[in-house]
Amino acid sequence: MVTYMASRRSFGSVRKLRSGRWQAMYTHPETGERVAGPHTFTTKADATRWLSTVEADLHRGDDLDPSGRTQKFATFSAAWLASKTDLRIRTRELYGYLLSSLIAPTFGDVALSRISSSSVRVWNSDLRSGHLSDATAAKAYRLLRQIMQAAVDDRLIRENPCRIKGAAVEHSKERSIPTVDEVMRLADAIAPRYRAMVLVAAFAGLRKGECFGLTRSDIDLKADPAVLHVRRGRIETRSGVLIFQDPKTAAGRRELALPALVADALRTHLDEFTGPDPDALVFTAAHSGDTPLRSVWRRAWTTACTKAGVSCTFHDLRHVAGTLNAAAGATIKEAMARLGHASPVAALRYQHAVAARDAEIAGGVDKLIRPDS
Repeated sequence: MVTYMASRRSFGSVRKLRSGRWQAMYTHPETGERVAGPHTFTTKADATRWLSTVEADLHRGDDLDPSGRTQKFATFSAAWLASKTDLRIRTRELYGYLLSSLIAPTFGDVALSRISSSSVRVWNSDLRSGHLSDATAAKAYRLLRQIMQAAVDDRLIRENPCRIKGAAVEHSKERSIPTVDEVMRLADAIAPRYRAMVLVAAFAGLRKGECFGLTRSDIDLKADPAVLHVRRGRIETRSGVLIFQDPKTAAGRRELALPALVADALRTHLDEFTGPDPDALVFTAAHSGDTPLRSVWRRAWTTACTKAGVSCTFHDLRHVAGTLNAAAGATIKEAMARLGHASPVAALRYQHAVAARDAEIAGGVDKLIRPDS
């Protein structure tokens, strides 16, 4: 027996423990379950006050599900992720990684009601003081906040403990945009079967998955100018399975007029590397065995960057297209259409980049006019 004094009320009961602290308990009117307070209390008044709050919540229909006191975060988050049937494959894989590697080691075995704002602050601080990028830490925080909000919505906890201002915002470093000369060097340095892919990304603005999803029927070289249809993307899961998927938004499905340089490169590529069937994939890996496509591609891209002396990601080539569109006078709406953007935010970024460059050019002209200034 751990008590030596107990007090009963009309709703619930409190008892004093040998430690000197007070415990409050009540019987849930619907489930009949005996529910203890979330913690022990310093005084009897504190314990009684908690019971009064619970009683008022029950009368208002605003009471919490008692299972929130014992349900572990790992159990709830797994059920939450399984219920998100609308997630894209890459997003589901990202969430799985963030949960298993960054969130569950700290909160997995903790009851939902025991995850406090202070524990979230400590966890977030530890993430950002390690080797993780700020962008990855922000993604992990956003996911934790989303899951805990679901627990609030399910009435398992009263409030979301994720309340760190700015923690969900990604602060990625500004990347330099490759020049046209660097793009051409990369195209010449990469394996011939990927040369056209570099040019399509840099001068037409396709994403890597969109490039790998192209089929022969998506390219009309007889049109004037040549036209490329973006209808879907092809991605590879972590398990090595290749999957076709529709664009994230309707804007991603688009028709692009191609610069002559890109059209010529695709004409050569289709003759040399693509099968005659209309459904034949345009860009494939020349390998046999079980080596994943992503490994073959990563090796080809890394080798090309080293050989060309260029440091950039393949996605950086898409920024080249955005900047060139702006420099060529494309409106915001036109730039959005060519890049498949549903929001004008990215298109505006390219407009600003061109405006900044225009200011540099004006400064250079001024020095030519007034060399002594």
